[in-house]
Amino acid sequence: MSTHRVPRLRTRLPSEEQQHTKQTTTSTGLTSKEPTASFSLDRDFVNSYSERTPPFGFNGLGEMVYRRTYARLKPDSSRERWHETVERVVNGTFRRLYEWKHHSGLPWDVSEAQRRAQTMYDKIFLMKFLPPGRGLWAMGSALTEDRKLYAALNNCAFVSTRTMWDRQMEGPAKPFAFLMDAAMLGVGVGFDTLGAQVARVRNMPFRIPDSREGWVESVRLLIDSYLNTANNRLCLSYSFDYGAVRPAGQPIRGFGGVTSGPGPLIELHAAIRSTLQRNAREPLSVTSIVDLMNLIGKCVVSGNVRRTAEIAFGDPDDAEYVDLKNYDKNPHRMAYGWTSNNSVFARLGMDYTDVCKRVAANGEPGFQWMDNARRFGRMGEPNGRDARIEGANPCNEQALESYKLCCFGRDCAFLYAKTVTLLPTHWPDTNAVMLRNRRIGTSVSGIAQFVTHRGIGELHRWLDSAYHRVQDIDRKVSEELCVATSVKTTTVKPSGTVSLLAGATPGIHYPPNRASASGACAFQRTRICCQRCAPQGNHIEEDAVDKTSRVIEFPIDHGEGVRGLKDVSMWEQLSLARASSAPSGPTTKCLAL
Repeated sequence: MSTHRVPRLRTRLPSEEQQHTKQTTTSTGLTSKEPTASFSLDRDFVNSYSERTPPFGFNGLGEMVYRRTYARLKPDSSRERWHETVERVVNGTFRRLYEWKHHSGLPWDVSEAQRRAQTMYDKIFLMKFLPPGRGLWAMGSALTEDRKLYAALNNCAFVSTRTMWDRQMEGPAKPFAFLMDAAMLGVGVGFDTLGAQVARVRNMPFRIPDSREGWVESVRLLIDSYLNTANNRLCLSYSFDYGAVRPAGQPIRGFGGVTSGPGPLIELHAAIRSTLQRNAREPLSVTSIVDLMNLIGKCVVSGNVRRTAEIAFGDPDDAEYVDLKNYDKNPHRMAYGWTSNNSVFARLGMDYTDVCKRVAANGEPGFQWMDNARRFGRMGEPNGRDARIEGANPCNEQALESYKLCCFGRDCAFLYAKTVTLLPTHWPDTNAVMLRNRRIGTSVSGIAQFVTHRGIGELHRWLDSAYHRVQDIDRKVSEELCVATSVKTTTVKPSGTVSLLAGATPGIHYPPNRASASGACAFQRTRICCQRCAPQGNHIEEDAVDKTSRVIEFPIDHGEGVRGLKDVSMWEQLSLARASSAPSGPTTKCLAL
């Protein structure tokens, strides 16, 4: 057990904190104070961590994943160190809290804020809890501080195509544009196939601005030109000017990373034309809806700059949908079908025979029982608070309404996630749902390691106790911020790279092999990480999917006694899911080590 203690509280005088405001005059002539740099951790406190060794796990893999994925470039072109990343995230969180309380006319205790922030900093530094990967990358960066793109703090979302043809919608391309916009901010998106119906085509020219918004708008216009039912003319081409799009290799100053050039977008436009020309004056097929979403996902991850995920939902009785990943029948989909997990909206008592034949062949589709998701928070405790949900996020641990985001997360973890629900996105439909639900997903990782040493019964007792503690924290934090309690508060997300930082098995998953395994991590060819690993003897090979990247292997140890997945029966895995069943929403991660 660690005996580390948080350094003694250091804080500014209240008068210094209050100097971080500026006066503005409103349209009515009244003077108000606007916050600027409203909060900063004490400099001496942060410096006390600068020479400490972060507890990265898995024999160097955790640190390498951090450097690749979360360490942002600083103004001097050097990369952040761990203590600087934590400082950025905590400062960003408490600045957003300050702004909320300032604009709401709520009290702000300078000393108490500094104490809570230092506690949060210490827990993140030691990886007692970690914000979601989106938060580690975006919170406190120019993306949120300057551009206010708070949607980038969320892990995932869901959008339904069911209403894409409604007259009050902005056009049938809206759900596709939403998915691309969210994906370009790193948000994984789930979608359904309920919008399959008659389509038409029209034509417009467009010069594409060199921005995320410009790429999204070009895709929206192109899809709308084919699907807008108000126009009955068939136009076979759409003129785009790509001259303003920067060439590959240029820095992206807001989001981070480097540009991929116009190539992936040109390829996407061609694929959209090909897909929708097959549907000209014909019903928009289930296959075309999934194809469009998958092709957008492939474009977004091209060049290894942005990472996202997708999940598709369809009818279990629809053979066309169930066979989407049967590449004997759909060989053209092999190039992009991998971009989404595919699931069906299962019904209690349905015949599973045909669907399970496909599951036996390649592991998909999965099953989503929406009736259960709407009735229950935790299984066995019906509450009916989520009657409006229509789908789920790409890993299917978060049941969501259409255009809803979720961000995943003890008191510090929950405070981070609740803060994210205070922040508006640039999508009005999303804000309407988020403000009503304030969905939180306080999550756990390292479950396989915990069960190995303590047993599944102890896991159940810990999670049950933690669940009731989280409800108590939600009531207190919601009262402090004068907002509604969250419709869901906990989850077990599968986790991506965040768990690797601390050397924890991801979410509920067992590792693929026994205690000694090989962890792999993909890096762009130009990344300095490849050059550093080669002399150490790490195996490096070409990425089979993304030819702009290389994959580096790290020998890792998941811990004594931890079994590989092939040694864990299906029934034991299901019993883990039962023991871990809990409600869902923003997420942070706690490590059950």
